[in-house]
Amino acid sequence: QVQLVESGGGLVQAGGSLRLSCAASGRTFSSYVMGWFRQAPGKEREFVAAIRRSGGSIYYADSVKGRFAISRDNAKNTVYLQMNTLKPEDTAVYYCAAERTEASARNPAAYDLWGQGTQVTVSS
Repeated sequence: QVQLVESGGGLVQAGGSLRLSCAASGRTFSSYVMGWFRQAPGKEREFVAAIRRSGGSIYYADSVKGRFAISRDNAKNTVYLQMNTLKPEDTAVYYCAAERTEASARNPAAYDLWGQGTQVTVSS
């Protein structure tokens, strides 16, 4: 019922910023926890950030705290990830995901729907 499409990735120098967007279709968007994950070559998919249905609970990986910010606009069916002070180790494909049950905001296995991903490359 819900489809997710990421955008906003690209090439940026270390210290720069990018804002990722995840546009969702479907009438039940506001009932999902929304998360951002990333996967670099040869590595497992890892949690980046998540936001609960109402936006009142937000979670970040330790590696991005203070640099990244997740937000959602349910009226626009869009979730954002503002990424500042980017580092080369942030280079990865970034995926947005939707969790219907709110079982675990940090666990990728708990998510029901995934976007196709957008490439973020940070050069040194």
